[in-house]
Amino acid sequence: MRGVDVSVYQGQIDWNTLAEQRISFAFIKATEGSGSEDPNFQRNWEQARQSGLRVGAYHFFSFDSGGDSQAENFIRAVEPAEGMLPPVVDVELYGEKKRNPPAREDVTEQLSLLLERLEEHYGQRPVLYATGSAYDRYLAGNYEGYDIWIRNVYWTPRLKDGREWTFWQYTDRARLAGYEGEEPYIDMNVFNGTLEEFAAYPEK
Repeated sequence: MRGVDVSVYQGQIDWNTLAEQRISFAFIKATEGSGSEDPNFQRNWEQARQSGLRVGAYHFFSFDSGGDSQAENFIRAVEPAEGMLPPVVDVELYGEKKRNPPAREDVTEQLSLLLERLEEHYGQRPVLYATGSAYDRYLAGNYEGYDIWIRNVYWTPRLKDGREWTFWQYTDRARLAGYEGEEPYIDMNVFNGTLEEFAAYPEK
């Protein structure tokens, strides 16, 4: 089961064209931190759902904002929808944080607040997306019961703590028809399961 993830950088997206290219799902950037919403989110959210894809929304986690305010930002932007995939929280080191990573205990406190608020609001336990370095630093050995979406564009991922991944972002250099934006490439992902399991997801 293949899927894409997109943001404003893919520009205008023809979701019907995208959906015809052996794509089953899409994760769409909704928000970042406590006050930013992707300017293309609402249009993408509506049109992607109309295309017949299974659709989920993701939030880019900020190390500089509280978990509660980040949850409020996402909840303002993303209306619950029938059949939606679980909300995703994207955890990765960025900018100066790559050189000076925040302490694990500080990140855990705010990230846990965010996850709890989202689960309470949407009735679905969020998925945690992470790069390998962010996973090892902040998620490994923690957040049991949360599905993992891992980025690894070089080889099939093996997580440090031995747990299974649910989604895998296997390339950030794909090219598909149906979008025209600042970014010429699009991220591709796979679901770790069968067609039947994906149809029932996130039910266990």
